[in-house]
Amino acid sequence: MNINFKVGEKAVYPAQGVGEIVSIETREINGNKETFYVMKILKTESKILIPTKKAQEEGLRKIISKEKLKDIYTILKSKDVSPTSKKTWNRRYREYMDKIKTGSVFEVAEVIRDLSRLKSQKDLSFGERKMLDTARSLLINELSIVKNTNEESIVQEIKSIFNA
Repeated sequence: MNINFKVGEKAVYPAQGVGEIVSIETREINGNKETFYVMKILKTESKILIPTKKAQEEGLRKIISKEKLKDIYTILKSKDVSPTSKKTWNRRYREYMDKIKTGSVFEVAEVIRDLSRLKSQKDLSFGERKMLDTARSLLINELSIVKNTNEESIVQEIKSIFNA
């Protein structure tokens, strides 16, 4: 199943966040013509080229639907911290990074949940703190667009989940 995007449509690119397809261009590379989505990442204003043929395998996806929001909050509120908390910080870091790279908003929510719960038990390593910030930023960015609200209200929602 190939997902097609239109100019002006918002989409999510793994580890980059929400962006807007600003154009679809054909360029010649090594004598071959290839078509690319030109995506502007909303948070950073940077532009990236994503080959249309490989967009799905690279993880480009549509923004989640409002109906899926409750699933995100269920993940965040779950008290189960994954068994990765028993592993060394660098192994946890690799596993969490792999989850973020999938581009799945649900896996990003799991990273936030697990690291937030772990943070309440012990200090996180520098890398884990940075990863938690990255995961939060990705989730907050997408949720604010889905809910059509400002990011600060999403920040407060997430804080209230983990301060409870």
